Parts: sequence; structure tokens; C-alpha cells
Amino acid sequence: MAKVDVKQLLDAGVHFGHLTRKWNPQMAPYIFMEKNGIHIIDLHKTSVKLDEASRALEKIATSGRKILFVATKKQAKDIVAKHAEAVNMPYITERWPGGMLTNFVTIRKAVKKMNSIDRMKKDGTFETLSKKEKLQIDRLRAKLEKNLGSIADMTRLPSALFVVDILREHIAVTEAKKLGIPVFAIVDTNSNPQLVDFPIPGNDDASKSVDLILETVTNSIKDGLSVRKAEKVKAKEENSEDSDDDFIVEEEVVLENTEENTKED
Repeated sequence: MAKVDVKQLLDAGVHFGHLTRKWNPQMAPYIFMEKNGIHIIDLHKTSVKLDEASRALEKIATSGRKILFVATKKQAKDIVAKHAEAVNMPYITERWPGGMLTNFVTIRKAVKKMNSIDRMKKDGTFETLSKKEKLQIDRLRAKLEKNLGSIADMTRLPSALFVVDILREHIAVTEAKKLGIPVFAIVDTNSNPQLVDFPIPGNDDASKSVDLILETVTNSIKDGLSVRKAEKVKAKEENSEDSDDDFIVEEEVVLENTEENTKED
């Protein structure tokens, strides 16, 4: 796991918080100073928390479980989509669908509806519909793709959430807490870090800040996925060796039985 030093965090503007009048007192332990009416985040503490979160996410990835990334704010959504896709993890960058976690069965039905439309187009059923029906189905498909296309492969609840801006995504955080799903998040000076399990104090508005933090955590996830892949290959090789040994033993038994039968004859 590659560590990010304080200079990299500084260059990306991770230290810039919100105006002092907008601060949340719970963020006091992570604030270094006040400058020109803006709170400055202690990057040494950011570095420690980022390492802690990265290690935990690596373990989750190694176990083969999914991490759902959430960011619907304009300056973060494309960054999150890019990094989540790089590690093949689900993400939400459009409006958070209420009940996404607490009513996951309904969300899965909507995804299945999208898949059924795709099957209609493949098997020719779609072509038998009227022009008006085709238009309605295409609109429905486009809407489902926009809101749920990025979680189409998520067949079960995620094992963790990574959130950018917990104030904006408060519904997602609340649903995760209700279900006992751990939440990792970039937490700015206007937010309460106690609402999440793994807070990373930092600027959640600047694109460079979000990009650096996302790159760091997804690199750790890549490491976890690589370890899992290596373990699978090793297990497969061991099973193959065991199968070969079993075959040799069985062959020896057959030969012994054949020799005994020959002697008796």
C-alpha cells in the first residue's frame, strides 16, 4: 500500500476547510488553525486517517466483498465514477434512490426490469411493439440506466460505503448506519466525523483533493484484489495437485488389483 505524504495532500488543497462560521465543533480535533476566516485541516491527521481507511478497504477487497462509492455533487461525480470503474466497484453518482440499501429488494427489481428490456431487444420481442410503446420503453430504459446502471452487477448489499460529502449524502449514511454497514468518507470542517466509521478529514469540494484521496483508496483496493486473485490461483494449483495425487493413487490400486488377479489365474 503506497502512502501519501503531507506535501501531496498540501499540493492538492486537501487542507482547505469551510468558513469558520460554518464549522461543526465535532471537527475540532482535526483543525490545525484558522486563516482568513477559513479553517485549515491538520494534514498529519488526514494522512493517518487516510492510511487507516486504506488498510481497512484493502482487507474488504481481499475478502471479495463489494464497496459502494457515493458522490452526487458535480465536482466529484466524474472522479468517483472513474476510480470506482477502475476497480470494478459499484457507484452512485446521480440522485441517491431512497431505500437503496434499506429496501434493496425493490432496487434489484428495477435492475431486473432494465435487464428484461435488454432481453426483449435481443430476442426480437421489442420489434413487435408499436412505435409509442417502443418510445416509452426506451425512455424507461434510459432512466434506469442513468440511475442504476452503475450498480447493475451488485446482486447483494455492499460491505462498505465510501462517501464524498456526508452532509449531501446524509440519506445514504443513515441507511448504512441502520443496517450496520461501515461508512468511509471524506469529511470536511462543516460535517460531523462521528457519523461515519472511517472519517478522512479533508476538502470534499476541490476536484484535486477528491481525486487524490480516491486514487489512494482505490490503489489499496487494487492491492486487495491482486492478493485475492493470487490466492485463488494458488488454491486452484493446490487443488489440481491434489487431484493428480488422487489419480496416481487410484492408478496404483488398479495396477495392484490387476496383478493379483493375474497371479490367481
